Amino acid sequence: MDVGALLPELLKGFSNFTLGNGVMITASLILIYLAVFKEIEPVLLLPIGFGCLLANIPLAGMTAAEGMMGVLYNAGIKTELFPLLIFIGVGAMIDFSPLLAQPKMVLLGAAGQFGIFGTLILAIALGFPLNQAASIGVIGAIDGPTSIFVASKLAPELLAPIAVAAYSYMSLIPIIQPPLMRALTTKKERLIKMEYTPKPISKRTLIFFPVVITLVVGLLVPEATPLISMLMLGNLLKVSGVVDRLSNAAQNEIINIATLFLGLAIGSTMSAASFLNLDTGKIMVLGLFAFALDTVAGLLFGKLMSVMSGGKINPLIGAAGISAFPMAGRIAAKMANDEDPDNFILMHAMGANTAGQLGSVIAGGILLSVVSKMMGI
Repeated sequence: MDVGALLPELLKGFSNFTLGNGVMITASLILIYLAVFKEIEPVLLLPIGFGCLLANIPLAGMTAAEGMMGVLYNAGIKTELFPLLIFIGVGAMIDFSPLLAQPKMVLLGAAGQFGIFGTLILAIALGFPLNQAASIGVIGAIDGPTSIFVASKLAPELLAPIAVAAYSYMSLIPIIQPPLMRALTTKKERLIKMEYTPKPISKRTLIFFPVVITLVVGLLVPEATPLISMLMLGNLLKVSGVVDRLSNAAQNEIINIATLFLGLAIGSTMSAASFLNLDTGKIMVLGLFAFALDTVAGLLFGKLMSVMSGGKINPLIGAAGISAFPMAGRIAAKMANDEDPDNFILMHAMGANTAGQLGSVIAGGILLSVVSKMMGI
C-alpha cells in the first residue's frame, strides 16, 4: 500500500477548502445560531443555514445534480413546487374574515406593494437587467414563496441571495418596522382607537371567496394563477369545514415538509463561488430598501385614509399592508397597544395584512406577465 498516495486522498477536503468556503461556513453558523439561540425564524433559517454549510464542504457532492440537494433543487425549486406547497399551508392558516368585513383594507394591501416597483426602477438604475431588477423588487413584499417563485422564473441565477434577503428581512420585521412607524406617525395618530363591529360573514361567502378570487385573478393575470390558486385552495380546505384532515395536513405536514426541503435547497445554492460577489451585497441593500419603501408607502396611505375618515383610522395599520402574515399585523397592533393598553386594532391590522398577502401575489404575477412578455422569457 502506498501510504504517500493515501495521505492526499485523506486530506483532499482540506486541500480544496478555500477562504470563501470559510466565510460562507461562518455565515451558515450565524444563521444556525440565530435560529437556535435567538429563535429568529428558526423554521426557515435553520435549514437554510445547514444547507449553506453542506454547500461549502468541498467534494461532498451533495449539491451536484445527482446529490440530495441537487435533486431537491431540481424537483422543488426549478419546478416551483415547494413555494406552491407552502402557499397551500399558508392559505389554510389565513382567516379572510377581517378583510371581507372591511373591504376598504384592500387599498392598504395595494399601497403596501409600492416598494416593489420603486425598487425595480432603482435596481435598473444600478445596472441590473429588467428580469433581475423585477425579481429583486419583489423582496419588498416580504413574501418568501412569491419572491422565490418570481426569481426562479425570471432570474434563477439570483435565487439564493433573493431568498435569503426575503426570509431574513421577514425575521427582522420587529426590528425594522417600529422605528419607521414611530417616525412617520404622531403619538396622537397612534392613539386613535378603531371600533370593530364587523358585519357577520356567512359561511357561503367564505366558501365562494377563494373560488371567485382564483377565477378573477387567474383571468386577469394568468401568470399569478399558480400562487393565488394554491393560496385559495388551502383557504377553501379550511373554510369548507368538510375536509378537516386535509386542512390540518396543509397547516402541518405539507407546509413543514415543503419548508424543510425548500430551506435546504435554497441554502445549498449559497456556495462561496456563487454567493460571494458584489451583486449579492447590492441585492441585500436593495431588498432592505424595498421593504422600507413598502412600509413607508403603507403608512403614508394609512395617514391619508385617517385624514379622509376624519381621524377614525389609525395609520399604523398601513404598515401591515405588506405580506409577512401574520407578523406585520401583530406588530402594528402591538405598537398601538403599547401607546395605550386599551387600544386594540388587531383585527383591522389583520384585514390590511391579508390584503397585503393577496396584493403581493398579484403584484408578483403582474411583474411576471409584463417582464416575460417584454423579454420574451
